[in-house]
Amino acid sequence: MSSFSNIKLKSFVFSLILALVISIITYLSINFNNTYQIENISQFLFLTTVLTLVSFFFTYLYLKFFVENKIKEIYNSIIPKKDIVEENLISTNMEDLVDQLKNYSIESQTEIKSMKEKENFRRNFIGNLAHELKTPLFTSQSYLLTLIDGALKDEKVNLKYLKIAEKAIERLIFIAKDLDLITKLESDNMKLEKTSFNLISIINNVFEMLEIQAEKNNISLIIDSKKNKINVTADQEKIHQVLTNLIENSIKYGKKDGTTEISIEEILENKYLVRITDNGQGIKKEHFERLFERFYRVENSGNRSTGGSGLGLAIVKHIIDAHNEKIYVESDYGIGSEFSFSIEKSN
Repeated sequence: MSSFSNIKLKSFVFSLILALVISIITYLSINFNNTYQIENISQFLFLTTVLTLVSFFFTYLYLKFFVENKIKEIYNSIIPKKDIVEENLISTNMEDLVDQLKNYSIESQTEIKSMKEKENFRRNFIGNLAHELKTPLFTSQSYLLTLIDGALKDEKVNLKYLKIAEKAIERLIFIAKDLDLITKLESDNMKLEKTSFNLISIINNVFEMLEIQAEKNNISLIIDSKKNKINVTADQEKIHQVLTNLIENSIKYGKKDGTTEISIEEILENKYLVRITDNGQGIKKEHFERLFERFYRVENSGNRSTGGSGLGLAIVKHIIDAHNEKIYVESDYGIGSEFSFSIEKSN
């Protein structure tokens, strides 16, 4: 039923009820006074019909020319002029105007909610970025100032202080590079260059890169696959970055004498699932929703001793999303974690 017919129907029902009430009151009043009696049902129906038509006429006129004009005034004052098409407004009936106002209200509430979320994200991002930059900046500044004030001539500490300052600056470079990368991933400047390549070879390459880091805590790096070749189709450089970030995190938060194991299993006819599993400290469930936010850390202490930019998982998420694939997290606190992602098979 159209909006125009809907408002007419409502007006008619209201008029009919009003006419019935008036007819009954009139019938009872006339018969009670015995001045004139309504002798049969046809007279009663005639009276009701006349009253219904009169009520309907005046009710509809009131709704059409008074209420609708008020709604139009509200419509014009609320809806931005750029969103109003004059021809449509002139021919729009009251019900449509009310629907448009409701839709606009819902859209406005959604937009306001989105703006609040973006504002909260911006505020958190700036706060986290400032926190990440503050430590290496202050560290490098304090040690350099100490050297300038005379420690440079002290051979016992000058080289040590320079190395500490260099590490702090290296941390800043990590942050700058990762910020640049994640900005490119979010824009159209970074295009995926998909090729077919051997995933096992990429994993071995990442293991070689992180071998020294793993040996510091005696963490074993294992590939759980009997195959020497598993071909996939993706951007090789980006998947290398994903594996590097995930395996590096596994080593950082793994326990001493632990393991980081990579397994690859077929989940669909054209998909593999790559699992990175460790037996480290694990992650509490409350952190899962925010794990892939920029600079979000699960340590309650806010400890930055493990280094890195704090953008690793955010970069991983963007790369996997860009491939139209999925990333998953499973973890038991105190037992270990597993990060996994899907990837397309090579034909």
